[in-house]
Amino acid sequence: MKNSVKTEITVPSLRLVQRFLEMMTAERGSARNSILAYHRDLQDYCSFLAARQSSPQLAESDDVRAYLVELDDRGMASSSTARKLSAIKQFHFFLQGEGLASSNPATIVQGPKIDTTLPKIIAETEVEALLRAAADQVAAAEGKAVLRTLRMQCLVELLAVTGLRVSELVGLKYAAVMAERDFLLIKGKGGRERMVPVAARAQRVLQDYLQALRAQPGATPVWLFPSHGVTGALTRQHFALELKSLAGFAGLDAHKISPHVLRHAFASDLLAHGADLRAVQQMLGHADIATTQIYTHVQTERLTTTVQRFHPLSQKLVGKKS
Repeated sequence: MKNSVKTEITVPSLRLVQRFLEMMTAERGSARNSILAYHRDLQDYCSFLAARQSSPQLAESDDVRAYLVELDDRGMASSSTARKLSAIKQFHFFLQGEGLASSNPATIVQGPKIDTTLPKIIAETEVEALLRAAADQVAAAEGKAVLRTLRMQCLVELLAVTGLRVSELVGLKYAAVMAERDFLLIKGKGGRERMVPVAARAQRVLQDYLQALRAQPGATPVWLFPSHGVTGALTRQHFALELKSLAGFAGLDAHKISPHVLRHAFASDLLAHGADLRAVQQMLGHADIATTQIYTHVQTERLTTTVQRFHPLSQKLVGKKS
């Protein structure tokens, strides 16, 4: 591995990066973690350009390609290199759009090939098994366990019919749910808001849970799923553990079950039943439809597997011995 030499970035380059980050925050609503990642990536890139006696405004395609070679020499993973190239392309697109550069040298640069990892999903029958197990636990509960089991049933039902991110689910406010029954107003990544419909069955479970929650002594809760923790809301980690426990109760492999897997199953099942890709993108809160398109690959893989398993002409033919 070659040792890369860091060169001090010029003040003009730093200002250009700062202007780009301000645009990403104000106009695109990029999350704080995304901004920090852009900042690190572009500082490294500008340092590389400075070492080549160049700058973002003077960079050429060969400079960008040389930077990718440098990243490869450092042993950078293909996924990380692709992320950095994406940041560089957006940065140069911004500079060109603002009239700060005459062209975008990164446009024609190809990134490293990345093996697409399909999301892990579970079958519709397994989702139904989870929902039945949650209902069975509610039916068998007594005393203080009633609210706890109703909470779990509500969490699983909402996740199964909305495909929310787990952070969005546990972060639901009590007041927001009380204001609207048919839809949930979700504030997702980058502060982007979206309306997510709630199916009738999940609405009934939600109302049962709300009735039990209102019956508890004390002030009106701030969170839909309150907890005794520091934040006052149920944590993602605690919910994930309870979900695995429910999976075991349902007779499923707990290692296969997680909140994110249920989100994947929601998207995949919608597409399997003919939902429009744009509608699925909106419900999942994806900023780029390319992220949603990964589920079309899941459907293709499912169809291929089905044909290979069940179509007679796909089976290996055994010839008769002569």
